[in-house]
Amino acid sequence: MTDTTCFPTITRPGRYLGQEYNTVRKPAETVDLSCALVFPDLYEVGMSHQGLQILYHILNREDNIVAERCYCPDLDCEQMLRQQGQPLTTLESARPLAGFDLIGITLPYELCATNILTILDLAGIPFLATEREATSPLILGGGSGALNPEPVADFFDAVLLGDGEEAIVEIARVLIRGKRQQSGKGEMLRQLAAIAGVYVPAFHVPEYDGRGRLTAIRELAPAPAAITRRVVPDLDAVDHLLQPIVPNAKIIHDRLSIEIARGCSRGCRFCQAGMTYRPVRERTPEAIMQLAEAGIGNSGFEELALLSLSTGDYSCIEQILPQLMDRFADDCVSVSMPSMRVGTLSPAIMDQIKRVRKTGFTLAPEAGSDRLRRVINKGITEEDLLATCHNAFALGWKVMKFYFMIGLPTETADDIQAIIDLVRKVKKEGDRDGRGRRQINVSIGTFVPKPHTPFQWEEQMSIDESRNTINHLREWLPRGCTLKWNDPRMSYLEGVFSRGDRRLAALIRQAWENGARLDGWSDHFDLAIWQQAAERLGLDLDDYLRQRGEDEILPWQHLHSGVDDRFLRAERRRAFEECYTPDCRYHDCQGCGLCDFDIIRPVVIDRERFTRVRQEPPPGATPSRSRRDLPAHEEGHFRYQVSYARRGRICFLGHLEILRLIFRTLRRAGIATNFTKGFNPTPKVSFGPALPVGTESVAEFFIMDLPAALADPPATIDRLNDKLPPGLTVTAITLHRAAIPADIESTYTITLPRPLTAEEGQRLTAFAACSEYQVAKQRKGKEQTVDIRPLITSLRQAGPDSVDLTLLSLSGRPGIKPAEALQAILGLDEAEALRLAVCKTRWRVAENR
Repeated sequence: MTDTTCFPTITRPGRYLGQEYNTVRKPAETVDLSCALVFPDLYEVGMSHQGLQILYHILNREDNIVAERCYCPDLDCEQMLRQQGQPLTTLESARPLAGFDLIGITLPYELCATNILTILDLAGIPFLATEREATSPLILGGGSGALNPEPVADFFDAVLLGDGEEAIVEIARVLIRGKRQQSGKGEMLRQLAAIAGVYVPAFHVPEYDGRGRLTAIRELAPAPAAITRRVVPDLDAVDHLLQPIVPNAKIIHDRLSIEIARGCSRGCRFCQAGMTYRPVRERTPEAIMQLAEAGIGNSGFEELALLSLSTGDYSCIEQILPQLMDRFADDCVSVSMPSMRVGTLSPAIMDQIKRVRKTGFTLAPEAGSDRLRRVINKGITEEDLLATCHNAFALGWKVMKFYFMIGLPTETADDIQAIIDLVRKVKKEGDRDGRGRRQINVSIGTFVPKPHTPFQWEEQMSIDESRNTINHLREWLPRGCTLKWNDPRMSYLEGVFSRGDRRLAALIRQAWENGARLDGWSDHFDLAIWQQAAERLGLDLDDYLRQRGEDEILPWQHLHSGVDDRFLRAERRRAFEECYTPDCRYHDCQGCGLCDFDIIRPVVIDRERFTRVRQEPPPGATPSRSRRDLPAHEEGHFRYQVSYARRGRICFLGHLEILRLIFRTLRRAGIATNFTKGFNPTPKVSFGPALPVGTESVAEFFIMDLPAALADPPATIDRLNDKLPPGLTVTAITLHRAAIPADIESTYTITLPRPLTAEEGQRLTAFAACSEYQVAKQRKGKEQTVDIRPLITSLRQAGPDSVDLTLLSLSGRPGIKPAEALQAILGLDEAEALRLAVCKTRWRVAENR
């Protein structure tokens, strides 16, 4: 958005600012192809998604291609854009989406469908591919949800199945060649369809019988009968995030994520990712260390997460984990592993994890009984679970988190009772040693049959069945346990779209027109809108949840994950026989049909080789203590005051967001601070009073406590400015020998959108003459009255449309924002107050009062 005057009227404006560190900007006129990469959810979700960032940097590495980003706006921002007639734009250049050659939209999960329509509508782009002109951007889909894109296929010109690192450049080159040759859209689509892994929905026509059942999927020349997903054979051969975009606003997963392996061979029969991301491809430990060094150095993140579908299965995890922790301990960068499996949690790994935190330990048994875990091929027993819990409690963990699914195939009441019994045993295990109370958190999700899995033919339980089971668990789980669950209504709609067909495009459009928005968020989701839309269109949503016959034509039948359909059928039979299928990472090939063992094959690191080449410390050497472990009396303390300006869009970040931004900038600039002691160490940096969101300043400061003196403060200024995002500029660094100021007097220039009236001039004069001025303020839903007269030490008209105001900020006492004060004094309405431009021009330590 180019108009920043709208930012005060919307929640969390930091979502829309752009200008994050490590973003790329290229003038559109200097490139042959412009790409807008879109994540169809809010910024805080989309910026946590690695795939979009990887493609962003791959495309921008090409000299003749530019890639920019866009996320789905929240409801208030959508409404504001419509009211003002503004199009949806990218973050980097505020360029309207409709002006790009290619719009790539991630398909991350089923409940984002209406967000796609919101984005297209705000961009002024027709929904249906058949309605779009040749001059419209080409709409490309991809991501984990692309293996059954049929419910949204009518909205896309093409969909990429599988890994995108290599394919996205091939697609871009076809589009560049097409632009140069002025190829028509039909010819462009034919060339795209020739790229391995690219699906052009217009070239495949579903056919139905009178009951609405799919009878065939007819391909049109020159499309192949089936499209198989792309597989990157070697992760080390493709670029990762050496320069990750660092968000200015708070996001869900605010950390550096390193994908240490792709694919999982455990073979859980309910798990789509385990089937569609095969084969296992591990990154070498050397590459992981390089990515960690570069990623932390170029971002300043304070957490490093090792990502995989099952991180504990990584061959060298017991070797690489301590190496990473040792490397980053001195910088107070924690290392986490969000995805662990019970059978992989060895005592050595648990001992490493406890170095970082011992707040919560998450396990996913999925099912309560050993019998049902055999059905789903989970490969863990109750004995394994209890042993893991015993070890975790013994090592000091206080909170144990469990994830279960209900409605799995063959589930009985005994399996639900087994969940209750297992949780009781875990709670008993936690209470056994008497070292404080243990918290047991249980999360319940409804099983949703997924395409390309052995359970793709199964029935999904109804909303009422889900609710009854959840209510039973609420009643019978032991006291001291916290139960959380996914809304069965959301799981119901997820199930509809999981195995949906192209008839659902009309449903999405109707529901969107009826007001469906951000359906993945429980506070926005409304199933009634979808049910009413389905009734109007004559669609039976329950029919999508029914069991399918193995001989039935499935909507995704022409889209291949690479796993053979015969293997899926065999795995389904083995499920009902409760037979275990071993992991091909450690055992023989199980014949899923994906690998050709020439190009595509499992890539598993030789653990012994890595252990041999890793340099161990010489005998008798003692590890050096990190700065975080030094007692306070052994630290050096050199305090510097850093003065900086905050201008433009960046001023719409909140105080905590600015703090986090400064911390990361210091780390990027290689400035080592002292850290607080305790469980969660943070840099010893003190900041001035919080500026209200939207307030600019040329007189901000923070005081940093360093273990050593700066060798060259002017060079440090340059280094900091090189690592700061646009809008923040360090102006001076000086030694600070005084106490950290608690009470501060700040002067602001406040500019109105029009000249002051004579009456407003009189109000300023009257305020200066009064001894008391009570103002009612709303804080956290409560009204309080503040006498602002003692807080304002100076107030004068500085120009025809501006006022200079000097305001006290007193520690421990209620204050007021400059705009709030002027609004009360001049009697401005809310709309005019929001348009005030406020800039802090100077500050000084307040005199004793």
